[in-house]
Amino acid sequence: MADRKLFALVSTLIGMGIILSYTLSTYTTLLFGVSEFHFVIRQSIFGIFSITIIWILAQLDPDKWLTPIGFTLFLGSSALMIAMPFLPEALVPTVGGAKRWVKLAGLSIAPVEFFKIGFVYFLAWSFSRKLGHHGGMGLVNEFKRFFPYALVFVSAMFIIAFVQSDLGQVVVLGMTLLVMLFFAGSSFRFFFSILSTVLMFFIFFILTAEHRIIRIKSWWALAQNSVLDLFPASIAEQLRVPTEVEPYQIGNSLNAIHNGGLFGTGIANGTFKLGFLSEVHTDFILAGIAEEFGFFGVLFVVFIFMWLLQRIFKVANRTYDRTIYLFSIGIGLLLSFAFLVNAYGISGITPIKGISVPFLSYGGSAILAASIGVGMVLMSSKRADMSKGNRL
Repeated sequence: MADRKLFALVSTLIGMGIILSYTLSTYTTLLFGVSEFHFVIRQSIFGIFSITIIWILAQLDPDKWLTPIGFTLFLGSSALMIAMPFLPEALVPTVGGAKRWVKLAGLSIAPVEFFKIGFVYFLAWSFSRKLGHHGGMGLVNEFKRFFPYALVFVSAMFIIAFVQSDLGQVVVLGMTLLVMLFFAGSSFRFFFSILSTVLMFFIFFILTAEHRIIRIKSWWALAQNSVLDLFPASIAEQLRVPTEVEPYQIGNSLNAIHNGGLFGTGIANGTFKLGFLSEVHTDFILAGIAEEFGFFGVLFVVFIFMWLLQRIFKVANRTYDRTIYLFSIGIGLLLSFAFLVNAYGISGITPIKGISVPFLSYGGSAILAASIGVGMVLMSSKRADMSKGNRL
């Protein structure tokens, strides 16, 4: 039987996201001149459809359906992302200088969201067959073993980071790949070697795009005063950047969090959603929650999310199927990193990456893709003993 607690937890977060898409979108509906129910209706449709998808996937036999669904997501979304730059503007509009969405029947679909789920399944399927314990094979042989996966990732990275100008998704995918490699049986030496390489690529991508440099400067302008106090004056002066780059988004996000205090202003009573934070029901939804529900509201969301992750990792820990083991870990990592990148960004700890909060942020593609991933884990949970015993 599929894990009912996991299904209930995901449904709870989706239900909360539907409510928040109404309470936090007040200004946005006025800005775009749409009905006050515009966003909540769309989010409700995607939310109900996503819950239905999760339930349907949970009923399927993983031996028959897991691999076909995983490879359909991987190959189908890969082909679509490759084709997007060549498709007509009416079908794939350019927004912010990048083509990220496909317009179908009035809906905008982001193929990268589905690619992430398919990519994780491909890694789990292939790692379970090709990788195992390193067994003292040496660093060079481990790199040779990893080389085909590196080619796939670099290709995906080029499409997502350069063609679609979405470095945030590359960060989440890269961290997921790195940790999955470790769980698949790579050595610590190899793990840290790949980590160093990833960091160099990350710095390269930042330095080759002006808008990313501006985003880093904007973040550092806000964080520098508290950080540079720890350095000698001569060094601090070299690291200081001019503050004319106004980090208004992060500043308003922090003000919204501060305004919420412990218990919040009350549902629908927040003020920073009224034009101070752009589209707070999407990337800055945690700041909106912090203002209207306070510290304890955010704590409740974190508790539900942590419980959800615990159920996903429990599926991994209670199965002897290596593909299911690695896939469940990968989905848990995708959700974890997306949540952390968003939370760190809106609180000013790291630069904003434009990553949505899984199941809570407004957006059909993100919620549907994450639901498919969880549905596949639920399908797999029927091959795991969730009542007793550990895999390891």
